[in-house]
Order: sequence, then C-alpha cells, then structure tokens
Amino acid sequence: QVQLVESGGGLVQAGGSLRLSCAASGSIFSIVAMGWYRQAPGKQRELVADITSGGSTVYADSVKGRFTISRDNAKNTVYLQMNSLKPEDTAVYYCKAYIIGGTYYGMDYWGKGTLVTVSS
Repeated sequence: QVQLVESGGGLVQAGGSLRLSCAASGSIFSIVAMGWYRQAPGKQRELVADITSGGSTVYADSVKGRFTISRDNAKNTVYLQMNSLKPEDTAVYYCKAYIIGGTYYGMDYWGKGTLVTVSS
C-alpha cells in the first residue's frame, strides 16, 4: 500500500508565495517520477510540473518562471515552490507519483489534494 500526503495549501494574496509538499510512504521500491497537477472549478485537471528521479523537470507554460519543483529522494518527498501567485492559480493541487512498489509493479498514485486560493 502506497500513500501520498500533500500539505502546504492555503489562502494567499496575489503576488504572494506558498510551498506545497507531498510525501510518499508505504511499500516503495522506487519512485520514477513525481509531479503536481491542479484542477480549478469547472476545468479539467492539468499538469503543473513534473520531476524525474534524475532531476529532469517539466513545467506548464503558465507557471514557468514562477513555480519551482524539487524533490528529496531520501525522504520520498516532492515540493512545489509557488511565487508571484495569481488569482488564476486558484485550484486544488494534487500530487502524483509513478511508483514501483515492493512487488516490482509500477503504477500512478494520487494524493487527495490541497486547496490553494489566491485572492486579488
């Protein structure tokens, strides 16, 4: 059993910053990639940023230059530093990880989400 637990969401004014964290726990052999997705009301879930175990990153165009994804492999944790936040960043942010478990079978796992609200 693998769990992803997010933390760090909240209410912030436009221009402010927040840092999200997501920790994976359970029967983990290897974490191939970890990332953040978000879903705003009435919209589809979209990729925000992704990072591989080797440190390669991908960002959505809308967050490039403002958000930074990083991970601590020893702690099975991924972070999302969000700066210069805008009202349109308001969404539920979900952590996703592709994990190879103790049975050496890989699959995607999702966290339950954390709400980020940016006020104008």
